[in-house]
Amino acid sequence: MSASANLIRHPASDCDPIRRIGVEMSRAHDALLLSYRIEGEVSRLSMPVAGPPQRADDLWQHSCCEAFLQADGGEGYLEFNFSPSGAWAAYRFSDRRSGRESPELTAPRTEVRRGPDWLAMKIQLSLAGIAEFARGTPISAGLAAVIEDERGGLSYWALAHGAARPDFHDPATFTLRLPA
Repeated sequence: MSASANLIRHPASDCDPIRRIGVEMSRAHDALLLSYRIEGEVSRLSMPVAGPPQRADDLWQHSCCEAFLQADGGEGYLEFNFSPSGAWAAYRFSDRRSGRESPELTAPRTEVRRGPDWLAMKIQLSLAGIAEFARGTPISAGLAAVIEDERGGLSYWALAHGAARPDFHDPATFTLRLPA
């Protein structure tokens, strides 16, 4: 089972080079598979240089893809940041923007491919160490991206936007649903 959608640029941000960002989410055994496809003039975007996969904070200050995952019936959620460089971050929140901790998780596997007018990131995230999702619980997701252009400007993309300022932690943006 999979779910897919297009991300929407927040109206308060600008990014002429991007035409479309498509996302897809599916589950395979004990893994969550995420795909992001950025289409447009990718040569006009600032993308981090590839390196070894490592945990890092503040990835959202440059180009990165994000996933906010909430198990059905839960109040808390997990935030994941994935940089095209291979760097990643994971945080568990007990409530909206509160009770943040950094759970010990297996590093996600990330594959980045580029073409003249597209960039694709595929992420395989192990769910084995995440109790909320280990039993095949349905997932509500807020998939998002922060894109930095060649001038250093940031644009914010999400499934939905509910405020004057971008807020990926807003539960109203967790609109993509993956059944058990």
